[in-house]
Amino acid sequence: MLTWADEFNGANGSALDAAKWVLETGGNGWGNNELEYYTNRPQNSAQKDGNLVITVLKEHFTGSDAVSRDYTSARLKTATRFTQAYGRFEARLKVPKGQGIWPAFWMLGDNIDVVGWPTCGEIDIMENIGSEPSKVHGSMHGPGYSGNTPLTAIYTLPNGAFADDFHVFAAEWEPTAVRFYVDGNLYLTEQPANLPAGTRWVFDHPFFILLNVAVGGNFPGSPDATSTYPQTMLVDYVRVYARN
Repeated sequence: MLTWADEFNGANGSALDAAKWVLETGGNGWGNNELEYYTNRPQNSAQKDGNLVITVLKEHFTGSDAVSRDYTSARLKTATRFTQAYGRFEARLKVPKGQGIWPAFWMLGDNIDVVGWPTCGEIDIMENIGSEPSKVHGSMHGPGYSGNTPLTAIYTLPNGAFADDFHVFAAEWEPTAVRFYVDGNLYLTEQPANLPAGTRWVFDHPFFILLNVAVGGNFPGSPDATSTYPQTMLVDYVRVYARN
């Protein structure tokens, strides 16, 4: 059954539903040496034509914390608004493109402020990097299997690039398994038996959802002369289900 959703059908230019989303702000690198400053401005996140539009701009921006960056973007989370343990988490979206661009649809454990990362757990339903236009990554991070060594797999499009059209990305999360899908195609199943020896499964409590587009950082590398702006990620919907 459907437990939570945002269809992003607000008026063009309108802000996101503050009852559903928190806009994170800052330009401190976010633990990955990223280059963007996340703002809460409509220039970087707004509703338009039935989509959430996250816009990456190349512009010099200085935040209220006196940090300056040369790119701006947006990062949304449902923390303090919506969390759920287990179920199907799904989004239909169209990724941006370009070297250094790093869109993601992912989840973090709601106990992150108490136990920290990666003990809280992280489920990356979709990550794409600009140097891999036809590939997306599905990953899980936890204590002893995080950073460069998560549980992970890659899905490759049969034809074309992900930025060319909308695709549906989903994870089905049960107490002892997480399954990753692109357009209904199952490409990764992770279970406690797959964990490195001596580590533990931390996917047994509520998580919250995040949507963001980073620029640069450890995973995609920096933009280069081929990168163009603005870049946009369009999100048609996010829907969450629980087993009946």
